[in-house]
Amino acid sequence: MPLTLAQTAGWNVVPENRDPATGLAGGAQPTAPPTDAALLRATSAGDREAFRLLVDRYERRAFWAAFHLLGDEEEARDVVQEAFVRVYRSMDRFDERRPFYTWFYRIVTNLAIDHLRHMRLTRRIASEEATESLTGGVAPSSPIESNETRRNVRRALDLLPPKFKTVMVLRELHGLSCKEIATIVSSTHATVRWRMHRARKLFREAYERVTVQ
Repeated sequence: MPLTLAQTAGWNVVPENRDPATGLAGGAQPTAPPTDAALLRATSAGDREAFRLLVDRYERRAFWAAFHLLGDEEEARDVVQEAFVRVYRSMDRFDERRPFYTWFYRIVTNLAIDHLRHMRLTRRIASEEATESLTGGVAPSSPIESNETRRNVRRALDLLPPKFKTVMVLRELHGLSCKEIATIVSSTHATVRWRMHRARKLFREAYERVTVQ
């Protein structure tokens, strides 16, 4: 596939010209926004507004991380809600020497994988039944073809084993580095690089299968 996975799927997790942490447009000049660690410390001291700011900062990206793994909006929302609950309950475990977002992504990813392992087969059958192929004289640049491409990407991703699907989603759709992914999935950099290589091969094979069905 000549385009990246994210481009092919039509998914843009972080809008262009926006800061991924604050979500502000490129031209905006925030006045010394508090760091994630500062917001966590304030939350621990009883400042609920600080935690709300942290949720606002990461809720959207957390949703897309969960959705790209699960393929279900309601399940993704449940995962995000549970992830923030776990953050709130375990703030004392956060090591301020490390980035908050990798710790948080690990929580979101682990929860999503748990959901995926228990519901993957049922969700795949339901998804295939709900998204019957749209055919018949459609121009290549039409919205219907674009939707079909997204659907095929989704189906191909669903065919990957969870450990390969996870690295594929975090790297190709969320733009995280292999080192960051290694921290999130509690693995080594070398292992993640190998999984990424393997995941791309498996995805190409799966995509070819779903597009000829």
